[in-house]
Amino acid sequence: MLVSYNWLKKYVDLGEITPEELADKITKSGIEVESVDFFAEKSTNVVVGYVASCEKHPDADKLNLCQVDVGEETLQIICGAPNVRQGQKVAVAKPGAKLPGGMKIKKVKLRGVESNGMICSLQELGVDEKYIPTDIATGIFVFPEDTPVGESVIPYLNLDDAILELDILANRADAMSMLGVAYEVGAILGKDIHFPDESVTVEETMAEEHISVEVDAPDLNPYYGAFVIKDVEIKASPLWMRNALIAAGIRPINNVVDITNYVLLEYGQPLHAFDYDRFNSDKIVVRRADAGEKIITLDEQERTLDEEMLVITNGKEATAIAGVMGGANTEVIDETKNVLLEAAYFDGGSIRKTVKATGLRSESSSRYEKGIDPNRVKKAGMRACHLLQKYANGKVLSGVVKFDKLDRSEKSVEVNVGKINGRLGTEISAEEIAKILHRLKFNFEQSNDTFTVTVPTRRGDISIFEDMLEEVARIYGYDQLPYTLPAGSNQAGGLTVRQTLKRKVKQYMENVGLMETLTYSLTNEANVQRLVSPEIQALQPVPVSLHMPMSEDHKYLRLSILPEMLRSLSYNTARNQSDLAYYELGAVFVSDEEKLTKQPSEQLRLVSALTGKWVEHPWQQEMKEVDFYVVKGILEGLFHFLELPVSFNRGKVDGMHPGRTATLAIDGKTVGFVGQLHPSLAKELDLKETYVFDVNIDAVFAAFEDIPQYSDIPKYPSVSRDIAFILDQEVLSGDVKQVIEEVGSPLVKHVQIFDVYQGENVEEGKKSIAYRLLYQDPNKTLKDEEVEASYKHIVEMVNSKFNAYVRS
Repeated sequence: MLVSYNWLKKYVDLGEITPEELADKITKSGIEVESVDFFAEKSTNVVVGYVASCEKHPDADKLNLCQVDVGEETLQIICGAPNVRQGQKVAVAKPGAKLPGGMKIKKVKLRGVESNGMICSLQELGVDEKYIPTDIATGIFVFPEDTPVGESVIPYLNLDDAILELDILANRADAMSMLGVAYEVGAILGKDIHFPDESVTVEETMAEEHISVEVDAPDLNPYYGAFVIKDVEIKASPLWMRNALIAAGIRPINNVVDITNYVLLEYGQPLHAFDYDRFNSDKIVVRRADAGEKIITLDEQERTLDEEMLVITNGKEATAIAGVMGGANTEVIDETKNVLLEAAYFDGGSIRKTVKATGLRSESSSRYEKGIDPNRVKKAGMRACHLLQKYANGKVLSGVVKFDKLDRSEKSVEVNVGKINGRLGTEISAEEIAKILHRLKFNFEQSNDTFTVTVPTRRGDISIFEDMLEEVARIYGYDQLPYTLPAGSNQAGGLTVRQTLKRKVKQYMENVGLMETLTYSLTNEANVQRLVSPEIQALQPVPVSLHMPMSEDHKYLRLSILPEMLRSLSYNTARNQSDLAYYELGAVFVSDEEKLTKQPSEQLRLVSALTGKWVEHPWQQEMKEVDFYVVKGILEGLFHFLELPVSFNRGKVDGMHPGRTATLAIDGKTVGFVGQLHPSLAKELDLKETYVFDVNIDAVFAAFEDIPQYSDIPKYPSVSRDIAFILDQEVLSGDVKQVIEEVGSPLVKHVQIFDVYQGENVEEGKKSIAYRLLYQDPNKTLKDEEVEASYKHIVEMVNSKFNAYVRS
């Protein structure tokens, strides 16, 4: 809701309070003011001028030589605007003036002729182009004839206004109008409210002689009022009204349409003006739409309606979608002479369904959806008639033709001083509460410390004691409520071991170069059983489906994070992002029940997907694509970081490459898998060679021992020895490495595989694997004899266990 500071001053005496101070007070009372923006940048020395004469420039066809009276003097000004004419009153920036954007006006010569100032458009005075009426969007602004010459343009164009943007929540529909905000500000400041003039001088002719109202859906439309205004004159609305609409973000159109929009903003009550002659009937029928019924709305779009929508008809065809948008067939146009004005109360739920079905949301529909004041419907119509009579020279026919089954009853809430103070921890007296209720403009009856409050219909959000408690608290001032520190022993907060580990894991993944993603926890039927880790698959999980999914793509709780991550990978590679490395730490949902009787168990998983280049140094002509060993190395680094032993074993997982996939195990229990995506699945997703891993982090955390460890920095030198074994092709290098570590302990500190060879000089069915052994004793310098003895023992054990021999 955009609230004009200058407009608000019409209803509440704001005194010397600044817009920023007012915004702070409104926010502290419970309605957040998101921003305070000034209508236009400051300009100086810009006045109203009268164009005494306007002739063509002697040396330029598109320029005009104007003599402009600015009160104290007449200035010769050259103007290029296409709409400048003799006899106009215009905005003139005199020499020395400063305009928004830093422009300074000086005396200049244009094509040899002196120009002493500038005739300004609204854009040049700082008004946003989207709010400028189309008829003057390409030219200068022309003031009404009664505007005094020589006066500053700032008050006439509202250039000194400030716009407060209020964040109105659904329960505070009353604040979606200038009067509603005035009630709020009046209560905050303790000021009275000045109400708009609704007086109308009516004609002797009765409106019911020209129109009748019939409502076939009273449950959706309990009140419909029709006013008839004859002989209106379509023209521009008064300048002050145009300024108010522009400040509220609405483009002025003509006086009739502008008046309905102005009253909408002023009262929060939507109105609609029909061209009575184009309405082509003396009967209004409000009914549910027929299935497939069509209407062309004001935006020139054809809309297909259904039975849940409410329409206004002339008895034969739809002329408006109730509460949402009027029809083009009865639109007020320049030739309109007679106006049929609608002031109605429509059911908010019905309007909400219509908006959702049509995609049309307007200022009117947003107010109907949140709820309007039933006691303000007719009053808004009378206010519009007053303005139409005054500014469109309309003749208002007597009476309101109406259908009226509207409930206007007021709710009653009882509050007690002791109960209020008990809840708030305050000592507010009965006298102070009475003053607060007066400020809120709530009627009440008082019996000692008990108040029976009659809640006005404009405050539909108040129905129980707690609602009134909030009203008292916010007007009393939240800042004045007492506060206490929590009782008991205080302890500084901290992270649990699990929270710390999660952060460390994420930090590690990002340190090695992976980017975090957050994908949907919901997936579709095609992906729900795809790339599920073997230890989950062994549980024979049943996919959990939503009872009312938003879409088929988000129907099932995921059993694996990888499918949605791969979709994200595919999306980005399709947009020329070829080198990607993602990870996610999130939950999967496992259940073994066809019909859920309990919540599915959540399991925290760490997954990653990598494709493209892992390393690229163009200058050094170095480049490495992601492969199995890169991904395996990331996992080995993670488990080393967590100081947990992990083993990699050959494995098969649906959707993974059968020869390039391994399962992960801790203490013999499978905790995930790693490998290359199956080429057929990668092709389906338009991905190149892609590697993934999926780890059960819950199981990893369960195995983690939170025991701080420390190792001395070695004082003595280390010794490295290389050894290459000829092994059968089926022997796993990791098994050999494990034997070397066990046999060589405690002197062998590190074993690294650095070469695998098959080919010439190695017999068929065999392979050569080379290991580098690092020897070190923390307490002394190792002797060659000790290293040699350990080395020979390792060779003997590997040879005997794997039928191997050392490659010469």
